[in-house]
Amino acid sequence: MKALLRGVRHALLALQFFTRVPVTGRLAAWVGYSPAMLRSSAAYFPLVGVGVGAVAAAVLAWLPGWLPTQPAQAWVVAVLACAATVWLTGAFHEDGWADTCDALGGAVPRERALAIMKDSRIGSYGALGVTLLLMLKVGLLALLLQTQPALTPALAWAAHVVSRYAPLWLMRTLPYVGDADGRKAKPLADAIDRRALALASAWTAAALCALWAWRPLAPAAWVAALGAAWLAGWRMRAWLARRLQGFTGDTLGATQQVVEAAFLLGAAMGLASRLG
Repeated sequence: MKALLRGVRHALLALQFFTRVPVTGRLAAWVGYSPAMLRSSAAYFPLVGVGVGAVAAAVLAWLPGWLPTQPAQAWVVAVLACAATVWLTGAFHEDGWADTCDALGGAVPRERALAIMKDSRIGSYGALGVTLLLMLKVGLLALLLQTQPALTPALAWAAHVVSRYAPLWLMRTLPYVGDADGRKAKPLADAIDRRALALASAWTAAALCALWAWRPLAPAAWVAALGAAWLAGWRMRAWLARRLQGFTGDTLGATQQVVEAAFLLGAAMGLASRLG
């Protein structure tokens, strides 16, 4: 029972850290906080994806029935699904992607890139990066709605789960190179152990198995979606290792965004090959 309650506290802390869901008052007091707890909460990041993805899936599944059946319908629904998740997370990951684009978009030395990443202002690379990535995600969701409307909510849900698992590999395999005096990721970065990674793997696998039971997907689409997500995560790791020799909190958010888009792109390509 103690282990179960400890797990619930860690899951709620992850939810509090990465979303706007109110964990306040007596509940927040019961959950508590410490750097060690935040490190342990990493095992539950995919569960945050389950919740955020469920919001996106609900919009994608429910809203089309309330709009005219016109070509623009899919685009409106896709924009609102993305807007719902951006609001729910407070644009936490999108902000990380913008800062990463600003820091690494130009050919600047490592030290300068890290300094740029600390600047709260958004530059031209960041603005372009966020705009293009949001356009890509909206376009992919609209495309999937137009071709496979019954599968799209499930795919969007899975993209949020898988993409929140990917940053854990960065934390496990790369050193933290941000500020030592209090950047948001620092408590997470001190020690992501194998047990936390194994538990996160189990949650992710369980979510994907549940997805299969809910909306069976053609093997080609599964392979393409997961393969694209893995490739995107691997390339992000290689990019960060080469440019920064490690990761920061912003690059974790950037990785989540890139892997989410890659999963949707891979799914669309896999479904296209199946339909063809």
